[in-house]
Amino acid sequence: MASPASFNIGEFEVTRILELEEPFRKIGDMFPAATEDHLATLVPQLYPWCIDAETRAILPVQSYLVRTPKHLILLDTCIGCDKTNTSIPQWHQRSDTAWLERLLAAGVALEEITHVLCTHLHPDHAGWNTRLIDGRWVPTFPNATYIFGRKELAHAKNAERDIWLENVLPVIAAGQAKIVEEDHQIEDGIWLEPTPGHTPGHVAIHLESAGEHAVMWGDLLHSPAQCVHPEWSYRRDTSPEDSTASRRRVLEAAAEHNHLILPSHFPSPSVGRITAKGDAWWFDYDPELKGV
Repeated sequence: MASPASFNIGEFEVTRILELEEPFRKIGDMFPAATEDHLATLVPQLYPWCIDAETRAILPVQSYLVRTPKHLILLDTCIGCDKTNTSIPQWHQRSDTAWLERLLAAGVALEEITHVLCTHLHPDHAGWNTRLIDGRWVPTFPNATYIFGRKELAHAKNAERDIWLENVLPVIAAGQAKIVEEDHQIEDGIWLEPTPGHTPGHVAIHLESAGEHAVMWGDLLHSPAQCVHPEWSYRRDTSPEDSTASRRRVLEAAAEHNHLILPSHFPSPSVGRITAKGDAWWFDYDPELKGV
């Protein structure tokens, strides 16, 4: 298996680690605010490469590995193997280890990861936090500090029982969890920004080095169509009002400051930039990173 492609943000080297990329749900099922007109004409015209013939969103599940002069940081950990995902059958009890193989192909030993950060605790963002070894869940990265936001941890404990038992509690039991506020700074140039709405403790992750600035935004947006329609909240958003406000704030800043965007679920090659377009925004792949 070929090594994943990497790019730089100043002194930080970033590698996109893909777990899978496939049609997910129909756009209309994902975004209740989308009208029939949007589904028939607007979305296919704006971003035809983001949907299949049945108007299902093409959805990657992926992580970003960030190598800094000080640390080796993993942003989100995808679905994982053997995990309970009863609401999404194709993600339930997976046995595909391609993500782990791609991580190793990037020249990384599991013991080298120093920090794991999850934008939020949903099954496709925290799955490889742990592995099932001899019938028990153990942290996949034995030397890593796992960063958990206080609000998100409380929400997952109450609302995401399977994730809590399989992906979070074993990390806490191993003494590898660090509980922080939602604006925590990991090191100079890497910090969290509260972006509530999809979940109460959802965060974006900022990377800034040598005058370059990128933002990894998790499930703040699931599709580039939400740039044009930031009022479209995902069906699972715990607070559509908050998610819309977070989306508008981050999109406005990204356009104003030319942030490089590292989406979780935009189709490959995923990485791009935002420009203002009237009272909304537009996403384009960064031409220098189309091979990533």
